Amino acid sequence: MPPQSSCKKLLLIGASRGLGFALAEEYLKRGWQVVATERARSTSRLSSLLPAYDDRLEVETVDIVYPDQVAALRARLASRAFDLLFVNAGVKNDDRETIADVSTKEFVRVMVTNALSPMRVVETFQNLVLASGTIGIMSSGQGSITNNENGNYEVYRGSKAALNMFMRSFAARHAGDPRTLLLIAPGWVRTDMGGPKARLSIEESVPNLANTIEAQAGRAGLQYLDYLGRTVPW
Repeated sequence: MPPQSSCKKLLLIGASRGLGFALAEEYLKRGWQVVATERARSTSRLSSLLPAYDDRLEVETVDIVYPDQVAALRARLASRAFDLLFVNAGVKNDDRETIADVSTKEFVRVMVTNALSPMRVVETFQNLVLASGTIGIMSSGQGSITNNENGNYEVYRGSKAALNMFMRSFAARHAGDPRTLLLIAPGWVRTDMGGPKARLSIEESVPNLANTIEAQAGRAGLQYLDYLGRTVPW
């Protein structure tokens, strides 16, 4: 692993808008050096942060569903070291669809984006994270099998449950690794994805989410937590 650096550094995958953008801004406000990624410059808000934080913000472009783009970003950052790698990626299908009627193509799109691709990023970039660092992924409370009592959003739920399982497998394969591993449920937040009826504002979720991540620093092993630091049942 790379040597320790005195300046806290974050590699944030998926920061074009919504929760990812808000996390980038939050960590910049906290004095971190941030490398944040966008899928496409035309749909990203990251450039709006550069005038205020151009000395601590670097913007990279990657669509994590394409392994060649992930590999190219890894090559560009090969000499870097990060205190925190956080992967924020998520799409959903039509809320009305169940597993009975979702198309194979749509099912694959959701699973690849929400479960497979984030784990590919973790596998690809893990060696750039310091031994004292943290690897985190944006999960969802809807990924909890225990808490699924109404059956809604089942394709999305399934993708996040799969993500959680893959991260548990990663943790099991890296037993003894001193780094902190986190699956974070941000709550139901009013973003383009969460919709206008969501319970939380970004301002209510994201600063608490960052507090939760920082509070777990130095604690080895995997945890599944909500934005307030409460354990989410698997």
